[in-house]
Amino acid sequence: MSSYVVQGAKLKCSFGDNESNFQIPMDHKISINNKPQGNIMDFKPNMNILPFGMCSSLANPTVAAATAANYGRLQKMPCIPVTVTPWFNAKMNVLLENFPAMLDCSKTTCMWCGIISITDCGQ
Repeated sequence: MSSYVVQGAKLKCSFGDNESNFQIPMDHKISINNKPQGNIMDFKPNMNILPFGMCSSLANPTVAAATAANYGRLQKMPCIPVTVTPWFNAKMNVLLENFPAMLDCSKTTCMWCGIISITDCGQ
């Protein structure tokens, strides 16, 4: 059974080497245990989705350039997410601020081919 996602949930990128904490605007009017609940539009990089340590995706131009300069040996670079689409796999019939509620099975993608998923819903 899926759980709703709240402030402080843990996120993981498939190309990052660390988890990050999910940030939800405090102005969301619906909360669980005094923690704001997330909706699919909470996908903004460096606002909702924070960096994931070091990135290993060669689709990331900084990783590709550093790897090329390192004679083709992978050179990880800071994992700054570039998310451009809302979260998917949401609770479509539960709306928060007019958008579907996020679930712990929700995912989004990074422009550098990473899949961002929820490892802990924060509840």
